[in-house]
Amino acid sequence: MEFELTDEQRMIVDTVRRFVTTELDPHADEVEELDDVPPELARHVREKAIRAGLYAANMPEELGGGGLDAVSMTLVERELGKTSFALQMLVARPSNILEACEGEQRTRYLLPAIRGERHDCLAMTEPGAGSDVRSMRTRAVRQSGDGDAYILNGTKHFISHADMADFAIVFTATGTEETPRGAKNLITAFLVDLDAPGVEVRRGSRCVSHRGYHQCELAFTDVRLPAGQRLGAEGRGFELMGEWLGASRLQVAATSIGRARRVLDLTLGWAAEREQFGQPIGRFQGVSFPLADMATELEAAELLTLRAAWKQDQGTMTDRDAAMAKLYASEALGRITDQALQTFGGMGLMAELPIERYWRDARVERIWDGTSEIQRHIISRSLLRPLGA
Repeated sequence: MEFELTDEQRMIVDTVRRFVTTELDPHADEVEELDDVPPELARHVREKAIRAGLYAANMPEELGGGGLDAVSMTLVERELGKTSFALQMLVARPSNILEACEGEQRTRYLLPAIRGERHDCLAMTEPGAGSDVRSMRTRAVRQSGDGDAYILNGTKHFISHADMADFAIVFTATGTEETPRGAKNLITAFLVDLDAPGVEVRRGSRCVSHRGYHQCELAFTDVRLPAGQRLGAEGRGFELMGEWLGASRLQVAATSIGRARRVLDLTLGWAAEREQFGQPIGRFQGVSFPLADMATELEAAELLTLRAAWKQDQGTMTDRDAAMAKLYASEALGRITDQALQTFGGMGLMAELPIERYWRDARVERIWDGTSEIQRHIISRSLLRPLGA
């Protein structure tokens, strides 16, 4: 097996690493304190990212994107993961679901998103429908006598950065189908402008993880959607959702690895410099052995994630591959940040150092884009299904 990066991939890593160091890191403390990204700073970062060729790196080159393969994008996400999530998400990677746009949708949504003129968000989760997306209550009812339009009503929550988006990719029920377990909703995706009549964007509850990167609520009241704003075929939104989740789970895994790398580096420096009983604390096995475990877990998580990305480039990645990467990397990050805080002792909990920030931020990675329990379900079903169990 070949583990060496290509010259192009090394150049990409160096470029993103410099961008993080010079353009993002200097503002991380400000964003943490404000729990917000000032609009002028957001514009500045986006413009710099566009000029650096980092914007929309995940989108096809023929559409104006960076055209990076999955392994290269994983390396990008790893480097971006070392800094504030609210800042790194300004180096936008539009949802790959937008590649399903057709006709006028490309002109109105896809291409402006790639150019940085419009910004998307994904609206799937509801107060009563998290992992159980088929039970969502937000509904779009077709009005055949109204120029072939839909009327959308319902509420979404935990919608990331909707307060900075121009439009949302909204998953909604449009009918039902009978299954062996009873009637289930048919899911359809729509492109919804957030300034359309009947759409309300509200800031959600404050989250302890990723300050400045806000979770929002979207309320839809009799929102009229022409059929031309339907993304893909009616009732096929579940398949679109599945295509997005694989990529998003790799993103979570990669950013978890980047953050864990930074935490490990900080912890190694502390263990080498902090002295107790006349010597650096890293000489005590109670500190040094956990460092060895942290490093080993990090390497294993990175290899598992890069393997899944490589398989995606070969067209052979399965849901299990993405689930394993997301599960292991996010949980390894949790263990690594917790051990880092223990190594720093009381100072680890102080806001003067970034360790408590990384500790708080790590917790959400095991929840969003599919909880650890959902990932284990995907993995275990893939193992048992061939055996008829």
